[in-house]
Amino acid sequence: MGLFDKKYCDICGEKIGLLGNRKLEDGNMCKECAKLLSPWMTDRRGSTVEEIKEHLAYREQNRSSVEAFNVTRVIGSGYTKIYFDEDASKWMVTGSRKWKEENPDILDFSQVTGCNLHIDENRSEIKRTDSQGNEVSYNPPRYEYSYDFDVIIHVNSPWFSEIKFRLNQGDIEGRGSVEYNQCMREGDEIKKLLSGLREQARQASAPKTSVICPHCGASTVPDDNGCCEYCCAPIG
Repeated sequence: MGLFDKKYCDICGEKIGLLGNRKLEDGNMCKECAKLLSPWMTDRRGSTVEEIKEHLAYREQNRSSVEAFNVTRVIGSGYTKIYFDEDASKWMVTGSRKWKEENPDILDFSQVTGCNLHIDENRSEIKRTDSQGNEVSYNPPRYEYSYDFDVIIHVNSPWFSEIKFRLNQGDIEGRGSVEYNQCMREGDEIKKLLSGLREQARQASAPKTSVICPHCGASTVPDDNGCCEYCCAPIG
């Protein structure tokens, strides 16, 4: 097939326009189908046509999860925020105010495998103008610094392994500034919250084992409050 030959999308079958092709490992995809992919999917070119079809089927099923999502907490002061549905043990990350239309990926708390806060320091030299009108360095050189805060959430998903987003809207100037401290607090809150909720979800899904109640001597599986199912006395 030549460079300028007509190409058709192996996903929807439509003709692909000029500059509209998105290469797959064993085929082609139009830009309209590409818009339906998860924003966290990074290996589109290494995916087969069949894998993309499976991914798009998942994305369509995800719409039901989006409709059922009930926001109980939001963290983030930048464009992108992390939303929690603590009653359903689910969460999502999106930068859209009309997020139901954007179909953000909904994940379970138990899918979190780790969370990091990366602070990127950017340095630019401050220069002065000499008597001849030339821009020259100070001696010793002087610099100004700005910072970006990126949250990296590692996840167990068949479609992507991490979700990375920026906390701040613009460059933050000055370590210890109000904006710097705010992003530090938000990043630490996200790490602490996700780690805690992940552990709660895993404990809830872990099989319960029976123990001997020290009060009535019965072999019992403690209830959600850690009490004997027979005499209702606390165990442990």
